[in-house]
Amino acid sequence: MAAVAQDCAPDRVTVQGNRGEAMFRIEIADDPQERARGLMHVARMPMMEGMLFLYDQPQAVSFWMRNTLIPLDMLFVGPDGVILRIHENAEPMNDTPIPGGEGVLAVLEINGGMSARLGLEPGDALRHPAFGPDAALPCN
Repeated sequence: MAAVAQDCAPDRVTVQGNRGEAMFRIEIADDPQERARGLMHVARMPMMEGMLFLYDQPQAVSFWMRNTLIPLDMLFVGPDGVILRIHENAEPMNDTPIPGGEGVLAVLEINGGMSARLGLEPGDALRHPAFGPDAALPCN
């Protein structure tokens, strides 16, 4: 029971799939100002850290890399915590929109290349309190 509680802390997200499990320490971006700022101007991010962007309801989202100094992988996640799409190695300082598709409730940004290194793929699931009791990997 203690391991589940630790996995479900608001500052951590666990990604689980066929190739195992990875835990990231995260910051939350859940209001318009935090989501707009994101990881802009961050010069480096520790290997197993990231940012979880949360929305009030599932929607179509699009990101860009304006003023973002490091390459990022973007994991677009549905309301059940399941990864819908992964955009790998988004190019720093690039204004080209990166569409996440429809039905996105959250986006996990991690260091560029980590998705491939850890074997993360669409269909893997995230464990975090934001996905609630009906999530593919619920907290309780």
